[in-house]
Order: sequence, then C-alpha cells, then structure tokens
Amino acid sequence: MEGIVASLILLSAVVFALEMTAVTPLSASTSSQHIENQQESTARGVLASAAETGALERALLSWNATSEQFYHTGEVGYFTTGAPPNRFGTMLERSFDRKGIAYNVYLRYQGSDWRTHTQRYVYQGQPSDHAVRATWSLTLMVNDEIRDENGDPTGTTVSGEPTYFAPQPSSSSVYNVINVEVVVWRI
Repeated sequence: MEGIVASLILLSAVVFALEMTAVTPLSASTSSQHIENQQESTARGVLASAAETGALERALLSWNATSEQFYHTGEVGYFTTGAPPNRFGTMLERSFDRKGIAYNVYLRYQGSDWRTHTQRYVYQGQPSDHAVRATWSLTLMVNDEIRDENGDPTGTTVSGEPTYFAPQPSSSSVYNVINVEVVVWRI
C-alpha cells in the first residue's frame, strides 16, 4: 500500500512539473532544431558555392588601400545595412535576407604576432541563442591580386599591399589563410 501511495505522489509531482513548463515560440523543439540545421546547411552551401565560383576570394580581395577597408563599407569598415555589393553578397542576400534571417560574417586570420585576429565583414547585430555557424577556409597566395570596387584586378598583389587587413605572418608562397565564419539566426 505504501508503494502505491508513493508512486502516485511521484507521478503527481511529475505531471504537476510538466504542466508548469511554458512552451514559447523560442522554446527548443524538434522543429526549431530542424530549422537551425537547415540554416547551418544553407550557410555551408553559400560558403562552398562562393569559394567554388571564386566569389569569396574576389570579395575578400576587394580592398580600398586609400581608406584601408573593404569597398562600400562606410565609416565602420564593415557592412551593416545589408549584403555586400558583390557576388558573395548576392548569394548571402538570396539565401538569408529574403527569408528574414540575420547573419554576421567574420574573417579570422593569423596575425604577424601568430595570434588569431578577427575582422568583421558583415555585422547585423548580436546573434540569438539559437544562432548557427558555418566556416570555410580560404587560402590567399602572395601573388593574388587586390581587386577594385568593381571586382577587377588592380595589378597590386596582396603581398604588395601594406594596408591589407590580414598580414603575411611568414615568408612562404601562402600569404595567409582566412577562416570565413557565417553566423546565422532567425529574427
């Protein structure tokens, strides 16, 4: 008899606890996990496609030596009001902007002090707790050319441009490896 009463009390406590748990639109569920998986997969696909077509490299080499920042970024030095005006930006816009999904793009590279540094490329705000990340490594060679605001080669190599955001940490034919990270979240 005591065992039955104890099990009823335990069962009542579990039912009471479950009834007290609130489920909100931002609560973790299998559907929100599915959406996050889709967003991560989409971000990986955008990075892979941009790298394969050369759009990623052209975007990262579109450097304004005079203002010492990427072209069209304004005073802050990174894009804040939308996608960059290049092919990589078009890929981001088609994949995320049109679906109401926010994203940040960070560029991580090795500095001349051999430590990892981060440069913002696109920043649309602080990610939510449900943000997902995708990364892609892009190797820049010393003879890769800086691009102008239209994406055309300028004749100046990345190793010959002292204002470029990422330095050459060693004297090899590899200039630097840029880890491009896209962070995506629902608004």
